[in-house]
Amino acid sequence: MNGIHDMGGLHGFGAVEVEFDEPVFHSEWESRVFCITQVLDTLEIWNLDEHRHEIERMNPVDYLAAGYYGRWLFAMEQLLDRKGIVSREEMERRIAEYRADVRHYSPLDNSRRRWPLAPGERVRWGAWRKEVQVTPRFAPQQQVRVRNIHPPGHTRVTNYVRGKTGTIVQVYDQAWVFPDTRAHYQGENVQPVYSVRFSARTLWGLQAEADVFNHIDLSEDHLESL
Repeated sequence: MNGIHDMGGLHGFGAVEVEFDEPVFHSEWESRVFCITQVLDTLEIWNLDEHRHEIERMNPVDYLAAGYYGRWLFAMEQLLDRKGIVSREEMERRIAEYRADVRHYSPLDNSRRRWPLAPGERVRWGAWRKEVQVTPRFAPQQQVRVRNIHPPGHTRVTNYVRGKTGTIVQVYDQAWVFPDTRAHYQGENVQPVYSVRFSARTLWGLQAEADVFNHIDLSEDHLESL
């Protein structure tokens, strides 16, 4: 889907501020969100592409204000609520109790909680390579065009490269699950992934520097022959 999350090549956000000796986390809550995410990622509740798409669904103003770990937190809360594991009502109640500094938190109602998940409901988390044989449609040094797609759901093709022509420089050995369909449980669609070389001027126009190139990894279904 198109949205504020696809910020590559956009103007008006100011210079990138490089913080000298930047800490891993700027606040304690960020480290907690990171740890919670790492634990939940092992519980087979959602997959990586589904989690990414949930972040893409954020309100644009909230997306810009939340920061990196705030977006992670949003996605976790939304998915836990939708999957019936921790409800939005429970989260809001516990937040209110925490702010009020109560002595005893109200007990959680586990009778309607969908946990633990049945084996058939569990999903694998990360980006997924598969040791299967696939026949690539494209070869190194071949020119290809990125399909100009604007799907309503998740896609790993950034807007600034759509419709642009590049040259394949590498066909990766392993086959990969296709994120655009995996995010919505519409199949793995295992396929080759390519490193495609684009001239900066192809991407950004004559204002870009000459002899500068971008290399972008793209799934086969994102490419088409010239």
